[in-house]
Parts: sequence; C-alpha cells; structure tokens
Amino acid sequence: MDDSIAQVKQFVTEHATGLAIVIVAGAGLFALRRHMAGGWCHSKARLDGKTVLITGANTGIGKDTAVDMARRGARVILACRDMGRANRAADEVRKRSGNGNVVVKQLDLASLKSVRALAADVKATEERLDILINNAGIMMCPKWKTEDGFEMQFGVNHLGHFLLTNSLLDLLKKSTPSRVVNVSSLGHESGKMYFDDIHQDKNYDPIRSYCQSKLANVLFTRELARRLSGTGVTAYSLHPGAIRTELGRHVTKSMSLWKLIRYLPMMLLWPFIKSCEEGAQTTIYCAVDERLQNINGLYYSDCAPKQAKLQACDEAAAMKLWDISASMVGLA
Repeated sequence: MDDSIAQVKQFVTEHATGLAIVIVAGAGLFALRRHMAGGWCHSKARLDGKTVLITGANTGIGKDTAVDMARRGARVILACRDMGRANRAADEVRKRSGNGNVVVKQLDLASLKSVRALAADVKATEERLDILINNAGIMMCPKWKTEDGFEMQFGVNHLGHFLLTNSLLDLLKKSTPSRVVNVSSLGHESGKMYFDDIHQDKNYDPIRSYCQSKLANVLFTRELARRLSGTGVTAYSLHPGAIRTELGRHVTKSMSLWKLIRYLPMMLLWPFIKSCEEGAQTTIYCAVDERLQNINGLYYSDCAPKQAKLQACDEAAAMKLWDISASMVGLA
C-alpha cells in the first residue's frame, strides 16, 4: 500500500506540468459547455386544462418543447408536415411525459391551403388554444418555391406562421390569457427586409434569405403585440441558441469552399453546443413563465430579454411587413 502511494506521489511530481494542463483544460471545456448550454426555464407553472399547438414538433427543439408542455398537463397538438414522423414523435412525447393527451394534425407551411385547413380543423375541434408556438422552420435551402410561388424560407418561416397565427386569433382571444411564441434566430441581426425583392428573385443567397425570414419573425412579433395590446393575448420572439438539430441540413450544401473554411471554428464547437432539451428552454420560458404575463412584444435569448438589433425595432418596417404579408396570404 505504501509503495502504491509512493508511486502515485512520484508520478504526480514528475508530471506536474502535464497534469496541471489537463486539469485546466478540463475545467475550461466544462465551463465552455456550461456557457453554451445557456439559460434554463425554472418555472413550475402547470398547464392542466390548457391547449398548446406547436408547429414542427416531430423533431428537434419542437419535440422537446412538446414533452415539457405535456409534462405540465397540457393538451398538446403537434402540427407537422410528415405524419409518419409526427405520429412516432407523439408516441415518444406521450411516453416521456406520461401524458396521453397528445394529438397530431397535418400542417405543411409551404402550402397556404394546408395552413387554412389546419386552422379550420383546430377551430372546429378545439374549445380553446392557450399557447401557439410557431417553431417550424427551414434554413439556408437552395432556391426553392412554396406551393404558392413564394421563396421557400420566407414562405415557411414567416408567411405560413403569419397566416396560421391570424387564422387562430379568435380562438386565442377566447382563451385569454394566451400567448404566441415565435422562434426566430440570432441570424435576424444580420437580416434586412428586401421589400423591393422580398422573394430574392434578382440575386438569391440562402444565408441572406434565411436572415431576412428570421428578421421577419421579430418584426411580426412586434406588430402582432401592438395590434393585440389590451386583448389578453401576448406575443414573444426568441433566439433558441446554437443547437444540435437537423435544421442545418442544407447549410454545408449552400456554402462555397471559402465560407465553409470561415465556419470551421463553429463546426469544431459542435460537441459543446446545446442539446435539443437545452435549446428548447427559451421557448418554454416564453410560453409559461408567470413573470411574462403582462409583457408583450419583446425578444428573448437564454431565458432573458435581449435588446433586438435596430432593424428589428423599426415600427414602420414592421407595419409594412404586416401589410405586405396580409396581401400575399389573402388577408388584406
């Protein structure tokens, strides 16, 4: 025993520098991982008797948000395009939450017909809608068009949710206090509204288009909050963080070699970025935290309010976007 202790002491003495480096590096990696994990929603709010609709809830942070809502006792509607994956996700949500009141409804945000059909279905079958979480999205895809001829990212990330939200406002107002949560992105900070070429027909760039659509989410939230002031329906937008999901499946395909090299450091951080559960926390926070009940129209990151960039606070742009969007989806 004494020989073993002596050998350990000798090893520590001989390799003190190396051991110190390992300990410091390990502590640094742990601190980096904790920092990347971001904030956590600590609210214990129950949602018994309430209904939550989440778009794109068959995968990623949408599915983990659904699990949390179900654990709180809510009736949860998964609104998804792929019904096979959605039904499998619903089974998982029921199992993980212990709540069997989880249903699936079809929604293709690239089709205004599908959006209207879902809204009609929800209004006909649901007595209330307490929380609408506009979570689904597409990121940096090639130059694709929606069924109605809109640029895909603007159409799915903004126009589809714009129409869905407006189509369900009466039910949300009937269920007050109720909330609309729009999942945006830090990418909005690099965004600009190209009102003279909103579908990027002149010079399509997948990154520019994505950032425009995420800026549209924040502007939509601000104008929605203004229009709903005093109704009991409140609206929030948020950045969920960098997350390990399949959302970025088109990213590398759309990047030139020099851009891939530029993003290499971010790719090296992949093991340290947020899990889906961690990435869902700010969405959950905006959906349930009691302290936000009378707060309206703000932008959040890591479960805390964050000042949106100047272009996301442009009230004139928000109103113009609303009018243009309403015309495009037939609400004008």
